[in-house]
Amino acid sequence: MDQTALYDLSYGVYLVTVMDGNRPTGCVVNSIMQVTSEPATVALSVSHNNYTNGCIAKSGRLAINILPQDANPKLIGRFGFRSGKDFNKFESLPYEMVGSTPVLKTNLCGWLVCEVINRMETATHTVFLAKVTDGKRTPGKTPMTYAYYHNVIKGKSPKNAPTYQAPGKEKLPR
Repeated sequence: MDQTALYDLSYGVYLVTVMDGNRPTGCVVNSIMQVTSEPATVALSVSHNNYTNGCIAKSGRLAINILPQDANPKLIGRFGFRSGKDFNKFESLPYEMVGSTPVLKTNLCGWLVCEVINRMETATHTVFLAKVTDGKRTPGKTPMTYAYYHNVIKGKSPKNAPTYQAPGKEKLPR
């Protein structure tokens, strides 16, 4: 199978945030889609290996922080390449609580706060189905796509990303 056929699916770059008991944590997610508009419902895919997965399953709530093209790459690195299990990803980052869910107060296109209503397990990821309960948009911002992240920022896929390709796998030029 030509895995590169999947490269042309459209993805975004998001920070999913959640509470781990009394502290906030989160991870980078690229596979989120709107499922319905009334009620507003989204689906997101989170690796079984991400600490955030268990936190979402336990709390039943999450926030989707929509990153813009001019997001700081260090923010993506902080949330995408370190585990919240042994690292405080929110240290010195401004955030606010929307209900019982942490939302970053940083350069965002917007955010959505969601309540998990169902989930499905795959071999490597959990697909959470979540009802949007609150949200805010920042006009004038352009959302970062996964293609932009790879082609302009020259970012890499974390090992837990659904789009990760192990080193040595044959890739065709784009």
